[in-house]
Amino acid sequence: MNHDVQIVRAGRIAATCEPRTWRWAQENAATVASHWQELKRERPQLFDGRVLLLSAFELAGDEATARYFPTDFSRFLAWRDLDYPDRTVGNGFAMGALQGSDGAYVCGVMGDHTANAGRIYFPSGTPDLSDVTEDDRVDLAGSVLRELKEETDLPPESYRVADHWIVVRQWPAIAFLRPILFDEPAEDVAERIRAAIARQRNPELSNAQVVRSLDDVDTRKMPRFLQAFFRHAFA
Repeated sequence: MNHDVQIVRAGRIAATCEPRTWRWAQENAATVASHWQELKRERPQLFDGRVLLLSAFELAGDEATARYFPTDFSRFLAWRDLDYPDRTVGNGFAMGALQGSDGAYVCGVMGDHTANAGRIYFPSGTPDLSDVTEDDRVDLAGSVLRELKEETDLPPESYRVADHWIVVRQWPAIAFLRPILFDEPAEDVAERIRAAIARQRNPELSNAQVVRSLDDVDTRKMPRFLQAFFRHAFA
Protein backbone atom coordinates (compact mmCIF):
# COMPACT_ATOMS: atom_id res chain seq x y z
CA MET A 1 0.00 0.00 0.00
CA ASN A 2 1.08 3.57 -0.69
CA HIS A 3 2.23 5.02 2.64
CA ASP A 4 1.60 8.65 1.54
CA VAL A 5 -1.37 9.93 3.54
CA GLN A 6 -3.63 12.92 2.90
CA ILE A 7 -6.00 14.05 5.66
CA VAL A 8 -8.63 16.69 4.90
CA ARG A 9 -11.94 17.93 6.25
CA ALA A 10 -14.91 17.63 3.89
CA GLY A 11 -18.36 19.09 4.29
CA ARG A 12 -19.96 16.70 1.82
CA ILE A 13 -19.30 13.39 0.12
CA ALA A 14 -21.15 12.80 -3.15
CA ALA A 15 -21.09 9.03 -3.62
CA THR A 16 -22.75 7.06 -6.40
CA CYS A 17 -22.84 3.44 -7.56
CA GLU A 18 -22.76 2.06 -11.10
CA PRO A 19 -21.87 -1.34 -12.63
CA ARG A 20 -18.33 -2.06 -13.73
CA THR A 21 -16.53 -5.06 -15.16
CA TRP A 22 -13.63 -5.84 -12.84
CA ARG A 23 -11.11 -7.41 -15.18
CA TRP A 24 -8.59 -8.32 -12.45
CA ALA A 25 -11.19 -10.36 -10.57
CA GLN A 26 -12.29 -12.14 -13.73
CA GLU A 27 -8.74 -12.99 -14.76
CA ASN A 28 -7.89 -14.25 -11.27
CA ALA A 29 -11.11 -16.16 -10.55
CA ALA A 30 -9.27 -19.36 -9.54
CA THR A 31 -7.07 -17.46 -7.08
CA VAL A 32 -10.14 -15.75 -5.61
CA ALA A 33 -11.97 -19.06 -5.18
CA SER A 34 -8.98 -20.78 -3.57
CA HIS A 35 -8.41 -17.87 -1.19
CA TRP A 36 -12.07 -17.83 -0.19
CA GLN A 37 -12.10 -21.55 0.59
CA GLU A 38 -9.03 -21.14 2.77
CA LEU A 39 -10.68 -18.27 4.68
CA LYS A 40 -13.88 -20.29 5.12
CA ARG A 41 -11.96 -23.17 6.67
CA GLU A 42 -10.57 -20.76 9.28
CA ARG A 43 -13.79 -18.73 9.76
CA PRO A 44 -16.86 -20.70 8.66
CA GLN A 45 -19.22 -17.82 9.48
CA LEU A 46 -17.92 -15.63 6.63
CA PHE A 47 -20.59 -14.83 4.04
CA ASP A 48 -19.85 -14.02 0.40
CA GLY A 49 -22.26 -11.12 -0.04
CA ARG A 50 -22.09 -8.13 -2.36
CA VAL A 51 -19.99 -5.12 -1.32
CA LEU A 52 -18.99 -1.84 -2.94
CA LEU A 53 -15.50 -0.83 -4.05
CA LEU A 54 -14.29 2.47 -5.47
CA SER A 55 -13.69 2.98 -9.16
CA ALA A 56 -12.93 6.70 -8.79
CA PHE A 57 -12.34 9.29 -6.07
CA GLU A 58 -11.71 13.04 -6.17
CA LEU A 59 -11.34 15.90 -3.70
CA ALA A 60 -12.29 19.41 -4.76
CA GLY A 61 -12.50 22.12 -2.14
CA ASP A 62 -14.94 21.10 0.59
CA GLU A 63 -16.46 18.21 -1.38
CA ALA A 64 -15.35 14.66 -2.07
CA THR A 65 -16.69 12.66 -5.01
CA ALA A 66 -16.69 8.87 -4.85
CA ARG A 67 -17.87 6.43 -7.52
CA TYR A 68 -18.51 2.82 -6.44
CA PHE A 69 -19.25 -0.49 -8.16
CA PRO A 70 -20.63 -3.73 -6.68
CA THR A 71 -18.56 -6.90 -6.40
CA ASP A 72 -18.36 -10.09 -4.33
CA PHE A 73 -16.90 -10.03 -0.83
CA SER A 74 -14.64 -12.94 -1.78
CA ARG A 75 -13.15 -10.89 -4.62
CA PHE A 76 -12.59 -7.94 -2.30
CA LEU A 77 -10.82 -10.07 0.32
CA ALA A 78 -8.54 -11.74 -2.23
CA TRP A 79 -7.60 -8.35 -3.67
CA ARG A 80 -6.97 -6.93 -0.19
CA ASP A 81 -5.02 -9.90 1.15
CA LEU A 82 -2.83 -10.03 -1.98
CA ASP A 83 -1.75 -6.45 -1.22
CA TYR A 84 -3.99 -4.67 -3.74
CA PRO A 85 -2.57 -5.94 -7.05
CA ASP A 86 -5.05 -3.82 -9.04
CA ARG A 87 -4.56 -0.15 -8.11
CA THR A 88 -7.33 1.07 -10.42
CA VAL A 89 -9.87 0.30 -7.67
CA GLY A 90 -10.00 1.37 -4.05
CA ASN A 91 -11.54 0.49 -0.71
CA GLY A 92 -13.66 3.41 0.45
CA PHE A 93 -15.37 2.86 3.80
CA ALA A 94 -17.20 5.03 6.32
CA MET A 95 -16.34 5.01 10.03
CA GLY A 96 -17.79 6.53 13.16
CA ALA A 97 -14.93 8.26 15.01
CA LEU A 98 -16.23 7.90 18.58
CA GLN A 99 -14.94 10.66 20.86
CA GLY A 100 -15.74 11.13 24.54
CA SER A 101 -16.19 14.41 26.40
CA ASP A 102 -12.60 14.09 27.65
CA GLY A 103 -11.21 14.15 24.08
CA ALA A 104 -10.24 10.47 24.07
CA TYR A 105 -11.44 8.13 21.32
CA VAL A 106 -13.05 4.69 21.46
CA CYS A 107 -12.22 1.89 19.01
CA GLY A 108 -13.52 -1.63 18.69
CA VAL A 109 -11.47 -4.84 18.70
CA MET A 110 -12.73 -7.18 15.98
CA GLY A 111 -13.87 -10.66 17.00
CA ASP A 112 -11.95 -13.80 16.14
CA HIS A 113 -14.65 -15.04 13.73
CA THR A 114 -14.49 -11.93 11.51
CA ALA A 115 -12.39 -11.25 8.41
CA ASN A 116 -10.36 -8.71 10.43
CA ALA A 117 -9.88 -10.73 13.60
CA GLY A 118 -7.94 -8.86 16.30
CA ARG A 119 -7.72 -5.61 14.34
CA ILE A 120 -8.50 -2.39 16.18
CA TYR A 121 -10.37 0.51 14.56
CA PHE A 122 -13.55 2.58 14.72
CA PRO A 123 -16.96 0.98 14.06
CA SER A 124 -17.21 0.62 10.30
CA GLY A 125 -17.89 -1.69 7.41
CA THR A 126 -17.37 -1.99 3.69
CA PRO A 127 -20.41 -0.37 2.03
CA ASP A 128 -22.86 -2.83 0.52
CA LEU A 129 -26.01 -2.83 -1.61
CA SER A 130 -28.18 -1.89 1.38
CA ASP A 131 -26.40 1.50 1.35
CA VAL A 132 -27.45 2.24 -2.25
CA THR A 133 -30.57 4.38 -2.66
CA GLU A 134 -33.15 4.19 -5.46
CA ASP A 135 -31.35 6.94 -7.39
CA ASP A 136 -27.99 5.07 -7.16
CA ARG A 137 -26.51 7.25 -4.43
CA VAL A 138 -24.37 5.56 -1.75
CA ASP A 139 -25.54 6.63 1.70
CA LEU A 140 -22.24 6.71 3.59
CA ALA A 141 -23.74 8.65 6.50
CA GLY A 142 -26.37 5.94 6.88
CA SER A 143 -23.68 3.27 6.64
CA VAL A 144 -21.88 4.81 9.63
CA LEU A 145 -25.01 4.74 11.79
CA ARG A 146 -25.93 1.20 10.70
CA GLU A 147 -22.50 -0.18 11.57
CA LEU A 148 -22.44 1.76 14.84
CA LYS A 149 -25.77 0.21 15.84
CA GLU A 150 -24.79 -3.30 14.79
CA GLU A 151 -21.41 -3.29 16.51
CA THR A 152 -22.03 -1.24 19.67
CA ASP A 153 -25.82 -1.07 20.17
CA LEU A 154 -25.39 2.51 21.42
CA PRO A 155 -28.73 4.39 21.29
CA PRO A 156 -28.86 7.42 18.94
CA GLU A 157 -29.85 9.74 21.80
CA SER A 158 -26.52 9.06 23.52
CA TYR A 159 -24.39 10.85 20.90
CA ARG A 160 -24.25 13.71 18.40
CA VAL A 161 -23.20 13.27 14.77
CA ALA A 162 -20.96 16.03 13.40
CA ASP A 163 -21.94 17.69 10.13
CA HIS A 164 -18.55 17.14 8.48
CA TRP A 165 -16.18 14.32 7.54
CA ILE A 166 -12.49 13.71 8.04
CA VAL A 167 -11.18 12.01 4.90
CA VAL A 168 -8.02 9.95 5.28
CA ARG A 169 -6.68 9.08 1.83
CA GLN A 170 -4.01 6.40 1.54
CA TRP A 171 -4.85 4.85 -1.80
CA PRO A 172 -6.16 2.28 -2.33
CA ALA A 173 -7.72 2.87 1.12
CA ILE A 174 -10.03 5.84 1.66
CA ALA A 175 -11.48 6.25 5.15
CA PHE A 176 -14.47 8.57 5.52
CA LEU A 177 -14.50 9.39 9.24
CA ARG A 178 -17.66 10.91 10.70
CA PRO A 179 -17.08 12.36 14.21
CA ILE A 180 -19.51 10.86 16.75
CA LEU A 181 -19.46 12.94 19.92
CA PHE A 182 -20.49 11.92 23.44
CA ASP A 183 -21.23 13.95 26.57
CA GLU A 184 -19.47 11.38 28.75
CA PRO A 185 -15.84 10.27 29.07
CA ALA A 186 -14.50 7.76 26.58
CA GLU A 187 -14.06 5.05 29.20
CA ASP A 188 -17.77 5.23 30.07
CA VAL A 189 -18.61 4.83 26.38
CA ALA A 190 -16.25 1.85 26.18
CA GLU A 191 -17.91 0.25 29.19
CA ARG A 192 -21.33 0.55 27.57
CA ILE A 193 -19.96 -1.08 24.41
CA ARG A 194 -18.49 -3.93 26.45
CA ALA A 195 -21.86 -4.44 28.11
CA ALA A 196 -23.52 -4.57 24.69
CA ILE A 197 -20.96 -7.13 23.49
CA ALA A 198 -21.80 -9.32 26.50
CA ARG A 199 -25.52 -9.18 25.58
CA GLN A 200 -25.09 -10.01 21.89
CA ARG A 201 -25.35 -13.60 20.70
CA ASN A 202 -22.76 -13.26 17.95
CA PRO A 203 -20.97 -9.92 18.45
CA GLU A 204 -18.68 -8.52 15.78
CA LEU A 205 -16.47 -6.97 18.46
CA SER A 206 -14.58 -8.72 21.22
CA ASN A 207 -13.74 -5.57 23.20
CA ALA A 208 -13.59 -1.77 23.19
CA GLN A 209 -10.33 0.15 23.51
CA VAL A 210 -9.83 3.75 24.59
CA VAL A 211 -7.18 5.84 22.81
CA ARG A 212 -6.16 8.85 24.91
CA SER A 213 -2.86 9.67 23.23
CA LEU A 214 -0.32 8.31 20.76
CA ASP A 215 0.93 6.05 23.55
CA ASP A 216 -2.30 4.03 23.12
CA VAL A 217 -1.83 3.52 19.38
CA ASP A 218 -1.12 -0.15 18.64
CA THR A 219 1.00 -0.17 15.47
CA ARG A 220 0.62 -3.96 15.14
CA LYS A 221 -3.18 -4.09 15.23
CA MET A 222 -4.33 -0.68 13.97
CA PRO A 223 -4.34 -0.01 10.22
CA ARG A 224 -1.89 2.60 8.99
CA PHE A 225 -4.58 5.09 7.98
CA LEU A 226 -5.94 5.05 11.55
CA GLN A 227 -2.48 5.56 12.98
CA ALA A 228 -2.17 8.57 10.66
CA PHE A 229 -5.52 9.90 11.85
CA PHE A 230 -4.46 9.71 15.49
CA ARG A 231 -1.17 11.45 14.75
CA HIS A 232 -3.25 14.18 13.12
CA ALA A 233 -5.84 14.30 15.92
CA PHE A 234 -3.31 14.45 18.76
CA ALA A 235 -0.92 16.86 17.04
